[in-house]
Amino acid sequence: MSQNTVCKIIRQYNKEPVSGKDMEKLLEIAEDYRKVKNYVYDRFGGIASLSKLYPGYTVQNEMTKSGLRGDLGIPSVYFYLAVFDALGDIKSQWSRTKSKILERIGKNEGFSKEEKHYLRFLLKVNSAFESAVNQNPIKLPGEIGETYEKLAAVVDREKLHRYLCRQVRKVHVKLHTDRAEGFSLAERAYRYGDNGIYHGIAVSTKEKRKRIFIPLTDHNQYKCQIYMKLYPEKDKVEIHVPVNVAVKSYEDYRNCVGIAMGMYTMLTTNLGHGYGGDLGKYQMEYADWLQKQAKSYGQNKENNPGRKKYQEKKRRYTKQLHDYINQELNRFLRTEKPQIIYMIKLPKPKAQGVNRKINYSVTVWQRGYIRKRLEQKCREQSVKLVEVLGKDISRQCSNCGEIGSGKQKDGIFVCGNCGYQAKEKTNTAQNVLRRGRDGQIVNESKAAKKEESHGL
Repeated sequence: MSQNTVCKIIRQYNKEPVSGKDMEKLLEIAEDYRKVKNYVYDRFGGIASLSKLYPGYTVQNEMTKSGLRGDLGIPSVYFYLAVFDALGDIKSQWSRTKSKILERIGKNEGFSKEEKHYLRFLLKVNSAFESAVNQNPIKLPGEIGETYEKLAAVVDREKLHRYLCRQVRKVHVKLHTDRAEGFSLAERAYRYGDNGIYHGIAVSTKEKRKRIFIPLTDHNQYKCQIYMKLYPEKDKVEIHVPVNVAVKSYEDYRNCVGIAMGMYTMLTTNLGHGYGGDLGKYQMEYADWLQKQAKSYGQNKENNPGRKKYQEKKRRYTKQLHDYINQELNRFLRTEKPQIIYMIKLPKPKAQGVNRKINYSVTVWQRGYIRKRLEQKCREQSVKLVEVLGKDISRQCSNCGEIGSGKQKDGIFVCGNCGYQAKEKTNTAQNVLRRGRDGQIVNESKAAKKEESHGL
């Protein structure tokens, strides 16, 4: 992908309801797609298959020999996409497993500095990790092999390898999916065109030389791998198309802005401007509904009619939240015209407390989604997003810099040292801006590389 472009998902929708017969054919492909993925998850998701995951051709060859494609009667164009989709999921799952183990290593006070360094090296080098958890000798070429030998010379390798194996058994989970909600299509599995009346997309089925024609609401045509999501209860499909769009650059975007995120007001700037002031209202409404549903479900487990209505309303609440968040983020960027945005590095969610209502509110807080969408929009508009150190930032006075002398009451911060008063979030956002300008940045080198990779 060019440094001057960024990937964006475009969605296309059917213009006319998909007939029951055609939807059955699409669901049949989705079900076979699911079975192939589960077969790959089960067969290659464990420790013994680690050596086969990169680059993945071994998995492809073994799946060809398995005979599963013939048993299902699924076209190769779908079969191999399902294989590589599952393979990508497995790699992501192993990344999550390693991250969790890395976190446990950092918290383990029984390890010396050298032992932690050795374990982190194993987690970073795939071939070394694979050999260690499979209890095989570790042989690495060149300089990386020399580095390994130096690290291994001062630790008990067998002890650390056993620890790593125990952690993998505790943390790693084989994937499985029960949902046949869609499937990927390569270019040769579909084509755009007209049927004399409508413009749409023709999709290959399990029957040879037969396609399903689905009228679309737009006339756009693409040539890339796409994903088709199915909504059989609505006779609807949704096509996801990854498109590289040009990065926009605005000459009047020259401001440096510090922001503070909140559960009730989404963003507050260093100038005291608020965006997403109704976020708390939407989230509390959603949280109250979730709490009532959980209570109702707990009381009627035996006679519960199902979860379809629950899932549909939950989807509507989530869509309402996401639409509002995107609308307010767009307004924020248009109004503030930032060249650089400084924000606090978000901490990981803490354990839930005793107040169930607050727990539900925290659960539905869309901070991860807000962070993700803000990052995407900044990439699309050539805006730098920089994380700053957040320790004691809400306790610090943005006027005199004193930490710990201020008091917070009814949303107002009052400094006991200089008497400065401001809204809590405004004071925090001012501290964010100051720390950003002073260079108190989290992982500055990594952030710079990430921005450079996106052409910022």
